[in-house]
Amino acid sequence: MNMLKKFAKDESGATAIEYGLIAALIAIAIIAGARTIGQQLSTLFTNIGSTLTTANGTPTGG
Repeated sequence: MNMLKKFAKDESGATAIEYGLIAALIAIAIIAGARTIGQQLSTLFTNIGSTLTTANGTPTGG
């Protein structure tokens, strides 16, 4: 009976799960942010490349 009471009061497992969930949410936020920034950077560099190609007078593709 004593072991059952100790087990019921032990919250270390719940705390570990909470920390795991927090870490997972942070990881998801970082991944989402990196994807968004990556797409914006890709668009920016594409626009810069097109502008430089046009300014140079070189046709696109070579």
